[in-house]
Amino acid sequence: MAAPTIKSRIPAKAKKGEIIEIKAQITHDMETGQRKDAAGKVIPRKIINKFVVTWNNDVVTSGDWHTAMSANPFVTCYALATESGKIKLAFHDDSGEVYEQVSEITVE
Repeated sequence: MAAPTIKSRIPAKAKKGEIIEIKAQITHDMETGQRKDAAGKVIPRKIINKFVVTWNNDVVTSGDWHTAMSANPFVTCYALATESGKIKLAFHDDSGEVYEQVSEITVE
C-alpha cells in the first residue's frame, strides 16, 4: 500500500464573515479487520478513525469514524472566516499515524 495522500479544496482568500467550504479526501485502503488474506489469516483493521479541522489551532470540526467508512473517504465541512491564518486537516488512523495538510487563508 502506498503512503496515504490528502487532496483538498480550501479557498486561499475569504471575506470576513463569509462561510467557506472545505473539501478533503485521503487515499487510504480502510481495512476493516474482517477480511482474510490468501493464507486465511485475518488482515488487521486499519482505518482512519478520526478527522479534525483546525483554524489557527482552534477546532472547527472533528469526527470519529468507524469501520463502515469507505476507502479513500471524502468529507465536506464549512467554517466561518474570522481571521487570516492556517487551516489544518488531520486524519488519524488505527496505527497511530496522523496525516496532515496545512493551507494558508487570507481573510480580508
